[in-house]
Amino acid sequence: MASLNKCFFIGRVGRDPEVRMAGSSKVANFSIAVTERFKSKDGNQQEKTEWVNIILWGRQAEIAEQYLRKGSSIYVEGKLETSSWDDKSTGEKKYKTEVRGLNFQMLGSRGESNQQNNNPSMVIPAPTPPEDSLPF
Repeated sequence: MASLNKCFFIGRVGRDPEVRMAGSSKVANFSIAVTERFKSKDGNQQEKTEWVNIILWGRQAEIAEQYLRKGSSIYVEGKLETSSWDDKSTGEKKYKTEVRGLNFQMLGSRGESNQQNNNPSMVIPAPTPPEDSLPF
C-alpha cells in the first residue's frame, strides 16, 4: 500500500522566525495561525484557530529570516515530522509534531495586496537537511 505525508496551510505568521545554525545550514522555526470560519448549528458565525509549528532549512530559512514577520500571510506546503526526547526533569518521553516546510510562498503583508508588497511572492524549494542533523 502506498502512503503520502503532505499538508498545505495558508495562515498568518504568529511570531518572527527563530533562526539558528545546525551544522553548516540555517534552520528557522515559527508558528502560523490557520483560522477556520463556519456557521454553528444555530446559525451563528464561529471561528476556530489552529496553531501550526513550521520548520524550514537552508535557503528557505534564510529567506524566512529576512522577510517573514509576525502577521505576514504565508502559504506553506510540507510534511509532518514528529520528534521525541526524554524530559530531564521528569524522565518522561516528550513528543513534538511540526511541519517540515518543503515549499512556501509569501502572500503579502497585513493590509497590503501582492501588488503593493515590497517583497515579491516566491516559491522556495526545500533543500535536504545535513546528514548530521537527522534524528536517525
